[in-house]
Amino acid sequence: MSTPLSANQVRQLFLEYFVKQGHVVVPSALLVPENDPTTLFTSSGMQPMIPYLLGETHPLGSRICNSQKCFRAQDIEEVGDNRHTTFFEMLGNWSFGDYFKEEQLAWIFDFLVNWIGLRPDRLFVTVFAGDKTHNLPADQEAVVLWQKLFASQGIKAEVFTWDQIANQPAGNNSFPARIMLYSAEKNWWSRSGTPNQMPVGEPGGPDSEIFYDFGAECRLHEKSVFANQPCHLNCDCGRYLEIGNSVFMHLQRTVDNFVDLPKRNIDFGGGLERILAATFHQPDVFQTELFLPILHQLESLTQTTYKQYPRPYRIIADHIKASVMLIADGVLPDRKDQGYLVRRLLRRAMRQARSFSGAENLLPKLVDSVVKIYHQPYPELSSVQTKIEEVIAQESMKFERTLNAGLREFNKLVTRQQVLTGELAYHLYETYGFPLEILLDEARANQVPLADNLDDLFSQTKQLHLKQSQAGLDQKFKGGLADHSARTTAYHTATHLIHQALRRVLGEHVAQKGSNITPERLRFDFSHPQPLTTQQLAQVEQQVNDWIEQSLPVTKITLEKAEALKSGALAFFAERYPNQVDVYVIRRPSDQQLSIANLANNPDIISMEVCGGPHVTNTKEIGKLSLFKEKSVSAGVRRVYAKVV
Repeated sequence: MSTPLSANQVRQLFLEYFVKQGHVVVPSALLVPENDPTTLFTSSGMQPMIPYLLGETHPLGSRICNSQKCFRAQDIEEVGDNRHTTFFEMLGNWSFGDYFKEEQLAWIFDFLVNWIGLRPDRLFVTVFAGDKTHNLPADQEAVVLWQKLFASQGIKAEVFTWDQIANQPAGNNSFPARIMLYSAEKNWWSRSGTPNQMPVGEPGGPDSEIFYDFGAECRLHEKSVFANQPCHLNCDCGRYLEIGNSVFMHLQRTVDNFVDLPKRNIDFGGGLERILAATFHQPDVFQTELFLPILHQLESLTQTTYKQYPRPYRIIADHIKASVMLIADGVLPDRKDQGYLVRRLLRRAMRQARSFSGAENLLPKLVDSVVKIYHQPYPELSSVQTKIEEVIAQESMKFERTLNAGLREFNKLVTRQQVLTGELAYHLYETYGFPLEILLDEARANQVPLADNLDDLFSQTKQLHLKQSQAGLDQKFKGGLADHSARTTAYHTATHLIHQALRRVLGEHVAQKGSNITPERLRFDFSHPQPLTTQQLAQVEQQVNDWIEQSLPVTKITLEKAEALKSGALAFFAERYPNQVDVYVIRRPSDQQLSIANLANNPDIISMEVCGGPHVTNTKEIGKLSLFKEKSVSAGVRRVYAKVV
């Protein structure tokens, strides 16, 4: 038996395979999407590709591949089992109107079987069963293609529907089909979910997922809740692990139903962590090299073992990794937005760490393990390691103070001998970070009565608050791509003018550190050591509005990245852009055609930045801006807010 591949080898082989098929490799985007009001984080490889899936021409062609850093906040509460993580890498390949189902399924099957050595008899697939509500047919084409591919390996691929699986006798732990048809709840992909959930303008399509079979022993444990249930690919029993998903993205939601996109696209995503686990035939993704160094360091620091405390170890390992990656991309612990999720990750990890002796200041000591795991694909982590450790140490101290405050609040409860209710337990959890298990221990030790069904009441209260919070976020980040309206696009261009105006008023040390745009306002973060004076803020606002009033044209030119930077174009996180980039130039009207030869030191140019768009064609389209707020974000970083008045 050959030696299993390393994570770096799997990642590199994937990229090499698709380069061989004519693809161009692009770098990972940041975990916080640039100028995207629709989401807090980059949660899939396809997010940065949306403009091209909708028909815009990618500067590098119609075949693209990469390994994308991803963070999924909705998976936080799921972490603790053997497969869920909040941070992961998504291996992806895309066709923008080039190849379609036949090539995609053949290539990914070839890669998994012949390039990284997965046994074909351990691979199972799911296919879209159709949606009568929207007149979407079952994907029989994908079924036939899969049957041919399995037949090439001497495997007969039978097809089952959900009804056939549900009617299997209890305790049947063998899955009778190689291919299973699922509804849109499982085999349809868009950023917004099922066809019914998609907003107007959102792209999507049926998909086909690939699962790896770890064997029936994964579900036959006497304590398994699945032991006497029919087995199927999506039953979460631990036997089958989804390792890849090919989305046939060729439809766009309309008010009434769906229309074809301008081109038929492929969007494939495969979790690196899960594919790596499959190459080792290891159902626990935490028992791979992408987590083991963290677990080993935890064992050394706490004098315990992973086998003793698998759930706390998994939560700590995942959350410290995600926190390191987010902080490295500029997200600091805060009370809201992305910063709130970093704080939540760290505090959830700290609560788990409190169960170990000698856990004081534990998390900063794990940062080095994360940096070493990713030293090859993300070498930039080492340059900010000290800063990350300091941020996490500070957050740890804040949390200790918060917990102490919570203990004082709990002691008041003890004095009054009140019943510990679900609402009160959640209040102490949310406000002071008290996990329910600590509350229960404290209550029993102090003979505080517990409400009946406290666990259920706490969970119900928590779910209610989570739904209310999510509704607030949905409202704040409403819209989706269809909401890339004239106003959102105008604000995007306005950030370039604000950037340049700040550099003129404050100095050329000013550099963009982030931005966020909604249809109601824009937010721009930049480097500067002290608050702006009232006069400076007024000067920046006046300069921006002068440029807007001058009706300056906005022109896009495509250049090699090295040429763009040499010509003087500003670039936010330049190392993350592909070799060929779009440069947006805002300049005074001129008859001279823009080219690489006349960009550098051109006095007519007001702003020149590498950017992914979208933009207006003339500054007059922006409208008059008001800079209505300025504040500190962190040491050396300021933030301004602006809106049209």
